[in-house]
Amino acid sequence: MSTQPPDSVFSYGGGQQSNAALALAADGTIPFRTFVFANVGGDSEQPETLRYIEEHAKPFAAKHGLEIVELSRIGRNGPRRGETRTLYADLVRPESRSIGIPVHMNGAGPGNRPCTAEFKIKVIGRWLKQRGATEENPATVGIGISLDEIHRANNRSTIPHERVTYPLLELGLRRTDCQRIIRAAGLPLPPKSACWFCPMKRPSEWHQLRREQPQLFDKACHLEDTLVARRVRLGKDPAYLTGLGRPLREAIPAGVDLLPLADDDGDGACDSGWCMT
Repeated sequence: MSTQPPDSVFSYGGGQQSNAALALAADGTIPFRTFVFANVGGDSEQPETLRYIEEHAKPFAAKHGLEIVELSRIGRNGPRRGETRTLYADLVRPESRSIGIPVHMNGAGPGNRPCTAEFKIKVIGRWLKQRGATEENPATVGIGISLDEIHRANNRSTIPHERVTYPLLELGLRRTDCQRIIRAAGLPLPPKSACWFCPMKRPSEWHQLRREQPQLFDKACHLEDTLVARRVRLGKDPAYLTGLGRPLREAIPAGVDLLPLADDDGDGACDSGWCMT
């Protein structure tokens, strides 16, 4: 079996590509021994993803001598110094003036994605720096982007002490290959990893959330109401969790499902490669 260089980690998101990489590391196909999961919060991550990690991924990793390191964002300044922060709690803080997720403005495409940078990229970057990574001696960070998502790949890391690589691309693997690899390793297929309120969801995914997890859908509606009210107070136009130009509860009516061909053709993912892989 290959051994992992001490400065090499895989950015683990809990989805199908990440767990395929875990299986490939277990049989020595790729040289990663440490998988780093930046958890945006138990109140924010899709509950099924967190359950899969605890019930399947962590036991599998331990069995094969791999390590899944779970990190959280910790407040660094002011009264929140030392506090474990979660994305959802940050979004609903009454005193907040910002909107830290890529909401859709005026029915247009999603805005910036500070959530990925603040809760994923920087969290892992700080951890690596604490372990000795420097600009002169950068850590290698594997990202689980497969061939069918090659447009998301970007070899220029925003963290100077990291060198980004794409092991699944190097192996020419697609998502269907990842599914085969996961099953062959004896693992069940994981659900797609994402925050349950992520504005990058396809309409069909919002319909599924409303149908299968109505409490989370209602919670997403209340979150959207909070963000719309905040923008109005700041003198800005409303912004929504979908690109359909109206509130979520109107855009995704109860008892209605989209046909597969009626869905949008976006991949619903963060193009940085750090989310939902």
